[in-house]
Amino acid sequence: MNSLRVTTAFSRRVKQLVLGLSLIGMAWQVSAQTQVNDAWVRATVAGQQSTGAFMTLQADSDSKLLSVQSPVANTVQIHQSSMKDDVMSMRQVESVALPAGKPVSFDPHGYHVMLIDLTAQVKEGDKVPLTLIVENAKGEKETIQVQAEARALGMADHSKMH
Repeated sequence: MNSLRVTTAFSRRVKQLVLGLSLIGMAWQVSAQTQVNDAWVRATVAGQQSTGAFMTLQADSDSKLLSVQSPVANTVQIHQSSMKDDVMSMRQVESVALPAGKPVSFDPHGYHVMLIDLTAQVKEGDKVPLTLIVENAKGEKETIQVQAEARALGMADHSKMH
């Protein structure tokens, strides 16, 4: 009789362990859907009203970046810079495709995030919170919290582009 109780208790513990490990595995999969690497924001000078945020995104399945939010700006938009006839221009885009397994670079010369109507100056070394909303092909949304470091950037101010 005791042997049966020990076997049943052991079997119950093994089932609990397997369930716990599978839940941990599922939680890890959810958190690992989209990776954000080298996130940074261009530091500003006093009075500057906008700046850019840059990073590399890589999704494990076909997805798209839908939006970005940050408490440091009243307006946050996803933009794409392009060069035509030696003129750099910038336009807002609704979303950015993130093909499965392929890194997508957000840099000053392509896709980037514009932080507009800043609430305060962004100083070199500051940590700027960003919240990214990514949607996969199944329509499942993922919210990613990022702390982007403010860095100096020796190039023209994005707010001066048209």
